[in-house]
Formats: sequence, C-alpha cells, structure tokens
Amino acid sequence: MSVKLRLARMGNKKRAFYRIVAVNSAARRDGRPLEFLGFYNPMVNPAEVKIDAAKVQKWLDQGAEPTDTVRALLKQQAG
Repeated sequence: MSVKLRLARMGNKKRAFYRIVAVNSAARRDGRPLEFLGFYNPMVNPAEVKIDAAKVQKWLDQGAEPTDTVRALLKQQAG
C-alpha cells in the first residue's frame, strides 16, 4: 500500500477549499482518508494554509509521498 499526501476537495460549487490528507494512493480523490493533516483555502486573499507539521513529518518518515501541489504548500508553509 502506497500512501500519498494530497488534497481532498471540500466546499460548494465555485467556493472550493481543500483538506490536506494522508490517503492510500489507490483511493478516489474524496475517498476516506487515513488522517487529516491540514487545509488550504485559495478563495481568500492571501490564500490560507494551515498544516500540522508534526503529523506531516510522521507520514513522511513512514514513506508517504506528497503530490506536487502539497509539496509546494509545505515549502510555502516552511519558508
């Protein structure tokens, strides 16, 4: 089982926000996640990002692979 850190879409039509989740790579986009790690709201200016760094580090240590978008959000949060 390969685990990915990726975005799960939430919210209404044209008012999307995203949860950052750890999920089995074979699961669908909005399928049941293993754990919630934070959220990303691109609808506000500036975009709101909140990530639990301890949980993310735990999953990365276990071999989880972030998607390109989540990797960029992690860099933005760290820097």
